[in-house]
Amino acid sequence: MKELAGRLTALDPDAGAAVRVIAYFDRLAESRAGVEALVRGAAVLAGCPARLVDPERRVHVRVEPDGARRDAEPPPDPAWPSARLAPDSAATLWLERGGPAPGREDKASAATGTSGAHPAAALPSVVDAVILERAAGALRVVLDRTRGRAPADDPALIETLLDGTAPEQARLHAARRLGLDPAAPARALAPLDGRPRVVAADAESLPGGDGATTARASDPERPASGQAVSPPRAGVAPASATPDARLPAGRLGVGPAVPVLELPRSWDAARTALRFTAEGTPQDPGPRVVYAEELGGVALLAGLVAPGAEPPPDVRALERASAHTPWLLATLHAVASTASLRAAATGINVHHSTLQDRLTHAEHLLGWPLRTPQGRLRLQLALTMRHLARP
Repeated sequence: MKELAGRLTALDPDAGAAVRVIAYFDRLAESRAGVEALVRGAAVLAGCPARLVDPERRVHVRVEPDGARRDAEPPPDPAWPSARLAPDSAATLWLERGGPAPGREDKASAATGTSGAHPAAALPSVVDAVILERAAGALRVVLDRTRGRAPADDPALIETLLDGTAPEQARLHAARRLGLDPAAPARALAPLDGRPRVVAADAESLPGGDGATTARASDPERPASGQAVSPPRAGVAPASATPDARLPAGRLGVGPAVPVLELPRSWDAARTALRFTAEGTPQDPGPRVVYAEELGGVALLAGLVAPGAEPPPDVRALERASAHTPWLLATLHAVASTASLRAAATGINVHHSTLQDRLTHAEHLLGWPLRTPQGRLRLQLALTMRHLARP
């Protein structure tokens, strides 16, 4: 191959450089090089950063031309040279090149162990194209071998992953096929309508993905990020929090982050958390997203209040009082979920004196005080049990 490259270089420098690139990636493939090594080869040969982005398998690798891996960068620029790993796949290899750069032939020659003077202006249309084609082909083989091509929400694989009675090896295989790293934590998701989901336990995959799992505000009407929030209520994400496009919309229970083999436990917890969710409407106020790990001892109530069974007396009192008082449930939820009555009045957009009048009327209908610590705790429990008692 070296002899052929030398002969071709004498006739056509582009052809000679392309042959050297092909030989380079053939050697990497024969040695069963991994994903990062292949991306590094592309970066070194091209003399510019290279990155692989595979959203389906949740793979993101970026390597500088000096061989150092640095993943924290802005999204790819559509103007960069790129190649998809397969026609039906979103996985793409990018060369971060905005235009011709001098000295690229020297880098390609050094990486392939050859030398020669090649005009830099001809490289973008020839050598870069060969680098992308050969590297993308090798990456496709490696990813198919190590991570499979199953869709990220394959129901059969998710069912296996969440089944605690399934063999350990079967669950590990399902995790790899779903693109999950068996060594990294993951979460089970329980949507109200739809099949179970599993996501990697990273901030970008969860509601509010802004560097924390989400901002759980005491006041559900308050922004989820960018402002200071009051101390959190256990297990509750803001009613306004919306999962990103990969997650189911609507009411959602989020299981704790656990090792892949413990996902059945996360799934059980996610289903429990789902029972604490609400529609977020005036007639069903409350959080649409609930995190199981933040429920704490409140989760024990789920074992005491059976869905569809006769509701506890305080829940029946809430239902009777709200039947002819449309504002009641939203007002009581605001009082129970904020740090002060003034914050509650602001949350439901009423004057403080109006809220006081409403509370006086609500106390008369319910039969217990709402402005004492004991009465407020009783109200919080009644509102929570109202959610748990639903069929």
